[in-house]
Amino acid sequence: MTIQTKSTFFAIISVLLWSTVATAFKITLQGVSATELLFYASLTSTFIFAIAIKIKKISLQNVLFEKTTLFRNILLGLINPFLYYLVLFKAYDLLPAQEAQPLNYTWPIAISIFSSIFLKTKISWVTILGLLISFLGVLIIATHGNILGFQFHNVFGTILAVGSSLIWATFWILNIKDSRKDEIKLFSAFFWGTIFTFLYILAFDSLSFPKLNYLFATIYIGFFEMGITFLLWLKALNLSSDKAKTSAIAYFSPFLSMLFIAIILEETIIFSSILGLFLIVGGILVQNLVQFVKIFKKKNELISKDLY
Repeated sequence: MTIQTKSTFFAIISVLLWSTVATAFKITLQGVSATELLFYASLTSTFIFAIAIKIKKISLQNVLFEKTTLFRNILLGLINPFLYYLVLFKAYDLLPAQEAQPLNYTWPIAISIFSSIFLKTKISWVTILGLLISFLGVLIIATHGNILGFQFHNVFGTILAVGSSLIWATFWILNIKDSRKDEIKLFSAFFWGTIFTFLYILAFDSLSFPKLNYLFATIYIGFFEMGITFLLWLKALNLSSDKAKTSAIAYFSPFLSMLFIAIILEETIIFSSILGLFLIVGGILVQNLVQFVKIFKKKNELISKDLY
């Protein structure tokens, strides 16, 4: 097996696992609250990232309490997992999975906007076109296709689902400016995020020990939404000789997720959800069109040099 084949294998496994989590969210929220789900799942993820760091013989204490990075660790943990997943799980609690999942997938749109604001990247007309296409998809899902009537099916749930993408984009911007290893950043963020969740539960909610099937479901989410799948995806990107091609595999995730929602949750997938999802993903692809063209031209130039 070549290195690129290994990269593709890890990427496909990551996408398959991530495609199951929307269904897992809805099933788990039938037996536990959003805050309980977040606590048990983020605690699971913290252990996973701790093991990953220990394997590399890095001191957990130094990672968590290094003076120069302590504030950054706490801030990242506050944003993700605490705020991001708390908002996301509440959105799934209020909306059908077929609506919450694609609305949350608008995070690449938010990243494009935030990159322009905070990283001073230029927004081309192609990017603006992609943003408009994706935004149209959001409106179609939120109104069940009744755009002209402008009647939202669940306003608060829609705000939470789209808002979660803004929170994730904020985390991404802060994360990209942090030069530390990904395992270190993830462990520190999830450690402090779990602490924030526990404190939130003590102040505003209650913590109970769920039935075993729901407990295992929270652990599943901790493993395959927040934990090991991140490591597999990072492994795929690190091994890949064509990161743009490997990253493109992720676009299959929302469509596979919709398939699982239909089969396992037995939700009747309405046309507006499918059309909205296609528009959201299509808009994201349009935004990346310029980058794909540049990569294609660069490859052709390299091939021409080799030939001549």
